Parts: sequence; C-alpha cells; structure tokens
Amino acid sequence: MKRIGIIIGGKTVEHEVSIITGLQVLDNIDKTIYEPRIIYIQKDGKWYVGNCLHDINNYKSKKFEDAYEVLPGFKDGKLILYPHPDLKQGFFGKKYNTYSIDIVFPAVHGTNVEDGALHGIFQMNGVPCAFGSVLSSSVGMDKVIMKKVFESNNLPIVGYTWFYRSGFEKNKQEIMEEIEKIGYPLIVKPANLGSSVGISKANNQEELMFSIEVALNYDRKVIVEKCIENVREINCAVMGYENDLTVSLCEEPVGWKEFLTYEDKYVNKKKDASESKRRIPADIDIEVEEKIKLYAKEAFKSIDCCGDARIDFLFDGNNIFVNEINTIPGSIAFYLWEGLGISFTDLVTKIIEFAEIQQEQQKSNIVSYDVDLLNRMGSGGKHK
Repeated sequence: MKRIGIIIGGKTVEHEVSIITGLQVLDNIDKTIYEPRIIYIQKDGKWYVGNCLHDINNYKSKKFEDAYEVLPGFKDGKLILYPHPDLKQGFFGKKYNTYSIDIVFPAVHGTNVEDGALHGIFQMNGVPCAFGSVLSSSVGMDKVIMKKVFESNNLPIVGYTWFYRSGFEKNKQEIMEEIEKIGYPLIVKPANLGSSVGISKANNQEELMFSIEVALNYDRKVIVEKCIENVREINCAVMGYENDLTVSLCEEPVGWKEFLTYEDKYVNKKKDASESKRRIPADIDIEVEEKIKLYAKEAFKSIDCCGDARIDFLFDGNNIFVNEINTIPGSIAFYLWEGLGISFTDLVTKIIEFAEIQQEQQKSNIVSYDVDLLNRMGSGGKHK
C-alpha cells in the first residue's frame, strides 16, 4: 500500500483554505489502496505530523497534543520525515516515528507553496508530486507571466498592465497615467495570490490609489485589469497530462459580480443548504460551452499542467476571456466532476496516477553527463 503525504498549510495567506482542502482529500482518498498521512506546514515554516492533524476540530481549537516536528529528507525517490533532533526520545522519552512517503499530494494554496517552491523540493529529489511541475506551478501563480503565456497561445484575455512596488514608488505618476489609459472601472490584484485576497475594484483615481496600496501589501508585483461590466464568471476544470486531457462540466457562481471576495468564497455560507453558491452545469449556449472547454484545454496545455486544474473565464454575452488558471484549485474542484460520474475519491486517485506518470517521464531524462570536465581544465581555469 502506497503512503501518500497530503501537505497542507504553509507560509501563505491562504493557509486556512489549504487546511480545508487537505482534510477533504484525506476524507475522500481511497484508503483501500493508499495510506494517507497529513503533513502540516505551520505559518513559521516548520513541518509537523501526528494523528491529531487528521481532525479539523484540533485546528479550530489549536490543540495538537500528539503532533511533533519533523525534518524532510530524501532516499530512493521517497520523502523521509525524520523526527526533529531536538525531540527527546529514548528510555524516558516519547517514541517518535520516522515516516517514508511514496507520493506527495500538495493540497496547498498561495505563495511559498503552490507557486512551485514546494514542488521544486520534490522534483529535485525524484519524489512523485501531484499537480504539475515547478514551471506550471510558478507560471500559474504569477498572473502577469500567466497572461503573457496565454497571449502567446492566442487565448483571449482582458486588457491589463502591471508594475513592481519599487517602480511605483519611483514613478507613481507615470504608472498611474499608464493604468488610466485602460479606462475605469478597473480590477487591481496582487500578481501572486489566490482566493481573492488583496483584490479590489476601482471606479476612479482615489479608489485606484487605495486599491494599489492594498495590493502592494501582499506582493511586490501588481496587475491592473480592465473590469468587464455586466459579466458572468464561467469556470471549468481540466484533468490529465500532456495530450491525455478531459474537461469537466462548466459552472457559474451564483451572485457573482466583478469578483468573489475571500469572505464570499469561504466565510459567508448560506444557512439554507438548498441555496447553492454555484450553478452546475452553467446556463450557457452549447457553442459558448464548447469554446470555453477548448480554451480551457489550451490554457492547461500552455503552462504544462498535470493532474487537475480549474480555469476561470469571463463572459459578457458576446466575448469570452480567459481570466486565470488555478493549478491546485480549492477542494480540487471535485464538484465540477461529480456530474460526469467522477467521484471525489475517483478524482484523487486519478490525480495521484497522473503524478506517477509525470515522474516516470522525468525519470526518462538524462540528468548527468560524464565528461570529466574538471580534469580537462587547466590550473588557470582554461580548457585544455
């Protein structure tokens, strides 16, 4: 039975959202073929394991009685979690286990984890890791680079501009003038965040300045987009790897305006469970649906995704715009697949299987080229 390390948390403002996603994966993973283990990265960057981490109530109360700190190591393509050396073990101390993880399932969101930083650790050490690579994760997180890749693949996007924090401090007037050429209203976003954190709408220069100040608190890089009015958000997911791709049903978040806030998504739950927050399938013409699904596949392929990603679109009744791609979507977008007969459990299994396929592809690459270069160098550093 393969041991799956479900990583949650991290040094990110989307820390709590990640806990929800990870525990959903834990509840739904097929325990007849996998042995899951939660790996919790706290906000200070320390890694923890323990049975108490499998219960969401302990996160609410912040009581982690049997959790203990571990240090990651690697051996033969596996993640090894060693008890921290400062822990007291032995005859009079508690016994702490060392865990060997076969496949990593990162249920994380936001910077420092979803942006490729976490994937890089495992990719470098040959550990199978779900949800793409360093490249797809980093491009999918950075909205500026993402849009440039989409543009190069002829995918339709809204007008935008971007700038660095340092540039804004030195050339505020010039940047403001460049932004206003797009025309109000505008949407201002940190370039490297998700879950609608730090996003706001600006209808005039005063609101624009405030929105920029908010966004700059979260990222050194800010993107400003044209706000399409009277617009609908339509989302769908893509699952697979390389050319083996499947597209989910489309959804439309109910009550969506320019954007859903963090509170809309995760805090303000309706008391009546029958009042759904999304309409699946979305009420759109078949021609629009087919075009969205085609764009979704192209967006997925353009950044070399793997596993399962959700692509968000804007539709104004005539035009379709690719808004962004979520390489590790909240709740892994399970709700988009259920209508196709793919359960949450099936989805988790498929994502893990694609992670193994991706790792096999990487193992086929030559990573060492023995030319004895050092012995062919002269003492002065010149080639012989």
